[in-house]
Amino acid sequence: MRRDHIRSLRRCSLATAILVGLVAVFVFWSCSRLDQSGKTETLTIGAPPLEQNALLYVADHKGFFIDHGLRVVIKGYDSGVTAIDGMLRGEADIAEAAEFPFVRAILGKEEIRLIACNDKFENDYIVGRKDRGITRVSDLKGKRIGVAIKTINEFYLGRFLTLSGIDLKDVALVDIKPAEFVKAVITGDVDGLITWQPYIYRIQKELSEVVVWPAQSSQPVFGVLVCSRGWLVEHTDTVRRFLKSLRDAEDYLTRHPDKAMGIVQRRLNYDDAYIASVWPQHRFSLSLDQTLIVAMKDEAQWMINNSLTTEKTIPNFVNLIHLDGLKAVKPEAVNVIR
Repeated sequence: MRRDHIRSLRRCSLATAILVGLVAVFVFWSCSRLDQSGKTETLTIGAPPLEQNALLYVADHKGFFIDHGLRVVIKGYDSGVTAIDGMLRGEADIAEAAEFPFVRAILGKEEIRLIACNDKFENDYIVGRKDRGITRVSDLKGKRIGVAIKTINEFYLGRFLTLSGIDLKDVALVDIKPAEFVKAVITGDVDGLITWQPYIYRIQKELSEVVVWPAQSSQPVFGVLVCSRGWLVEHTDTVRRFLKSLRDAEDYLTRHPDKAMGIVQRRLNYDDAYIASVWPQHRFSLSLDQTLIVAMKDEAQWMINNSLTTEKTIPNFVNLIHLDGLKAVKPEAVNVIR
């Protein structure tokens, strides 16, 4: 009987230990979500529906925004330029764009701030129609070239032509909206076009007699997240929770790249061939580093040199970046020289 009693006590002790463990796990889980469960804040993000926003889509799909007390609405725009414009009109709290529209907005005296880079990528190309006599870069001279004015493509085209010995004034620029990119080339409204993926992919599927050149000269586009200065002052904690969500998405993408790619593919309705071809062109990671500062200075100087702004001096971009948010969430990703 004594042995039975001892076994009974051991079973009770084991059951108690398991119960205590389960309670501890629940308490830890509850505490880790305490700031979220108490208050859920709605946040609207304006962004073009492109794979550069993989961290946003993964965070949304996996519930990381909810984990950090955010109900996020991702509002689509046709480019980073229109996303920033929408944010300035109050349609979104944060906009995702390339760094060039941010630089242009700063030179235009807009009170906006940059909170993080969410991707670095190379997916911009120049396409020319062979039946319009374009087989070499020099053939672009005198041709009608489509470009989405105010986007980073305007900068890449200008630099590409300069490096090829062609003055920007030697081509006829035609302002094309992204939704009209493919149609403009196929119908012959323009002889060539500078654009980004997935439009190049679609043009090549529709028109075989084209020549394509990489436009970026190995300089990546920086996908950046920006907001108004006034909104940021009142929502620094919101920004921190937003960046935590993207950090979690980055961790998931690093550990499960194929699953993350699948999330983005389904979200954007891409086919297998396209997503497989462009995924390696992206570096999905939160960062704020000196290469971003250098790129923005270069683009600001280019705008000044080409009289695209009335400003004569390059802004101090470091003062226009909110460093504290990312420092609190991913300090090793902040490498900016003050």
